Amino acid sequence: MGRLLITMGILLVAVGVIVEFGSGFFPLGHLPGDIHITGRHGSFYFPVVTCIVISVVLNLILRLFR
Repeated sequence: MGRLLITMGILLVAVGVIVEFGSGFFPLGHLPGDIHITGRHGSFYFPVVTCIVISVVLNLILRLFR
């Protein structure tokens, strides 16, 4: 259990670094198809296509390790 938690922590840190510093290379969160509505009293943002892309990538990675 300890190894799993350490591995997941390292992966989470790696993903965080990629998201923070790799936003110029990987425009996640600003893909065509993401919903962004701005009104007078606030805004609403739902990254539909970004969620689909992340789901497909994670699915492929998990299938490689099975």
